[in-house]
Amino acid sequence: MKKWMFLVMLIFVLGACSSGEQDESMGEEAGTYPLTGIETEGGADNRMVAIMINNSVEARPQTGLNEADIIFEVLTEGNVTRLMALYQSQYPEVVGPIRSAREYYFNLAEDYDAIYVYHGAADVVNDMIQDSKVEFLNGTVYDDDGHLFKRESSREAPHNSYLQFSAVPDIAEEKGYAMTADYSPLPFLSEEEQGSIEGEAASRVEVNYSNNPQETITYVYDEAEEVYHRFIGEQQTMDMETEEPVQLENVFILETAHEVIDDEGRRAVDFSTGGNAYLLQQGKLQQLEWMNDNGRIVPAKDGSPVGLMPGKTWMNVIPTRPGLDAATAVQE
Repeated sequence: MKKWMFLVMLIFVLGACSSGEQDESMGEEAGTYPLTGIETEGGADNRMVAIMINNSVEARPQTGLNEADIIFEVLTEGNVTRLMALYQSQYPEVVGPIRSAREYYFNLAEDYDAIYVYHGAADVVNDMIQDSKVEFLNGTVYDDDGHLFKRESSREAPHNSYLQFSAVPDIAEEKGYAMTADYSPLPFLSEEEQGSIEGEAASRVEVNYSNNPQETITYVYDEAEEVYHRFIGEQQTMDMETEEPVQLENVFILETAHEVIDDEGRRAVDFSTGGNAYLLQQGKLQQLEWMNDNGRIVPAKDGSPVGLMPGKTWMNVIPTRPGLDAATAVQE
């Protein structure tokens, strides 16, 4: 067993230990979904929608994570992470709980040409959003109508705001936002390349953003299903309503510069420069880099993009100092 230990700790265990059904009613012409690389008999021109999702203990389990094509997990204040889920191949019925915006998240949403959905923000962040080019839906504007955002009585605020996704097209149309777009696909592995992935066998990976073992994120490779299952502490990440587990074809762990920028502990996170990364696919771990390729965050090697497995991807973003290249290997 090897353990990689650092403040944000990564552990992979040597040795061996599909994504959800696609909606094929999104158009008339066949295509390939740009974020999953999965072919569809219907059109693949749905507009991306980027949604801020609460990841605190009180918010788990969440609703709608299973349908997300890509999920970014990044620190907010302290050692708490928040999620931004990108939806394009599937539009779920309900997503939540929804939380507030951060600058680096809405910049990512703009780079992906996604409608950015959040519930509230500090005044300075709201001003930034207003001054940016990102198209957005803010839950504080619709908090009382129950049409776009609904407060669930089973949870207490601020952990109870849920997006009613079926209302998004109507509200988007009212605001003049298009619900279709022409996207270039991310790099994906061909069938031949999928059978020859290099790297060390890794059936289990842990990522810690804090010293609390109950917050340890664990990815476990299911060799039979050829997917990764995700856990926080001993709790598997699954949908609150259906209890279906999140299943991932790609886990991408990337380090980048984080800087605390105010007395509230808010951060600036660098999604431009690139840096070291680990990519998990088919039970194997590769040490690579990450790069910003025309606004998209992709794995890379020697300055060229590396293909993803067709399917869903979870991206854990960790601070550079200390980071992957500060890790200490321990044999057990």
